[in-house]
Amino acid sequence: MMMRQKNGLSRRNALKFALGTAAAGALVTAARAQDGQAAPAGQAAPAPAPAAPAATAPANAPVTPGWRRFRLGEAEVTVLLDGVRPGDGPFPTFGEDQSAEAVGALMEANLLPTSSFVNFFQPVVIRTGNETVLVDTGFGAGGREGGLGMLRQRLEDAGIAADRVTMVVLTHLHGDHIGGLMEGDAPAFPNAHMIVGRQEYEFWTSDAARSGPSAGNAEAVSAKVTPMEGRMTLAEDGDEVAPGLFAREAFGHTPGHFAYELRSGGRRLYLMGDVFSQFVVSFQEPDWHVRFDMDKEKAAATRRRYAKLLAEEKVPFLGYHLPFPALGYVQADGEAFRFVPETYALLIDPPATGGQ
Repeated sequence: MMMRQKNGLSRRNALKFALGTAAAGALVTAARAQDGQAAPAGQAAPAPAPAAPAATAPANAPVTPGWRRFRLGEAEVTVLLDGVRPGDGPFPTFGEDQSAEAVGALMEANLLPTSSFVNFFQPVVIRTGNETVLVDTGFGAGGREGGLGMLRQRLEDAGIAADRVTMVVLTHLHGDHIGGLMEGDAPAFPNAHMIVGRQEYEFWTSDAARSGPSAGNAEAVSAKVTPMEGRMTLAEDGDEVAPGLFAREAFGHTPGHFAYELRSGGRRLYLMGDVFSQFVVSFQEPDWHVRFDMDKEKAAATRRRYAKLLAEEKVPFLGYHLPFPALGYVQADGEAFRFVPETYALLIDPPATGGQ
């Protein structure tokens, strides 16, 4: 049930910012299933770009803030920038079933370059009740040579100790979401229980996933996720996995992809994972195919369904790959939608509701 309390968000303790560093770089093999520069099934992967510095970036790095914190009712939410990756695109990763000219025209209409874009990777920490919940884990050590895999540094910068994380929730099991689960042969979050969607885990550990184009990612799941089976709960649609945090079916990008809805103090927030993965195309052309959606028609239907819900109910959301800090709203625009970045609405105490 929704947690409704009168005492709303105080302005004095609302948003906190800190500066960090970010760098862009090479393709990470374990994350090829969801990277804008990866090759489609049956094609050779492109040569990796020159590696950027592993730990820090120069002063002119494309994005320098490393984390952003805000309150949602009684919960505290911290967005952590695991890294950024500039590259060619967004076509054909986005609008795979369209022409390069059509995708380029959409970018130009939105004052963006027609043949290059930037991808962002953003896990989230939620403090709710007695739980400190990490949602997705970034690239991990495998990404650091290319300036990704910055989650551990971001946690430290934000004052969150890895051993204080009590739960790791995974929206789905692509490499850029599970890479940070392990540090070497040891769990990166030694005191955390793990939540994975049942359908998602059963697919990636199946014989079908271990063959064909999904085999590489299935191998990453075997290395990063399967060792945690003893501390894992397989979630179903609608489960409350932590106080006020509910699993919501969002299949299509992967067979068991979940979004998560956070409810606290009369406020709501959706964590959308990879349902929306490009802040123009995903909203203005939600029916266009995305290369790394495993079921493209189902993924498009899921995008449209959640865009409609978020627009009608005016609920804020976080998108893992949207521009940092990936927080905003959806606005209806005829038969399509637009992404509206959050500015200050969450700084304002919600209006009091009488009777309670």
